[in-house]
Amino acid sequence: MTNAKPPHGGLVTNEMPIPVRGEAACPTPEATQALGARFAHAVDSGAVLSLEGPLGAGKTQFVKGFAAALGCAAEASSPTFTLVHEYAGGRTPVIHFDWYRLDGAEEVAGLGWEDYLAGGETLLVEWGDRFPEVIPSGAWRLRFEINGDARMVRWERTA
Repeated sequence: MTNAKPPHGGLVTNEMPIPVRGEAACPTPEATQALGARFAHAVDSGAVLSLEGPLGAGKTQFVKGFAAALGCAAEASSPTFTLVHEYAGGRTPVIHFDWYRLDGAEEVAGLGWEDYLAGGETLLVEWGDRFPEVIPSGAWRLRFEINGDARMVRWERTA
């Protein structure tokens, strides 16, 4: 596996390149998990991914695929009520946040956000669009969309 940066600014894996801006149809939970796995093999440790979209759009399925692809010991689940799940035992620790129930950026800070950013773990944030001011530049922004039975994930790497 390589994590080389191609000329267009995306990432290259041994599977398929991930451009800095793209989209993928994810008609099933398995397809969404596969996209998560693809990102897991491409992003560097310490990456921040903001997962945005309505309830039931596939954000947690993406995290399941991401964590499993890194070899994390526990299966990922939604941290809606616990706010943070930490998955160890893989190539890099994965920290999974859910900001749906938070009321302000000060509550994000209260979770130890700055410490996590400095810690080098890979951070996946469901509902990251609620507090975009604390998402660092260079983060990946993934928008999960539902249109009838169709599901789409669109992403871009922020500047």
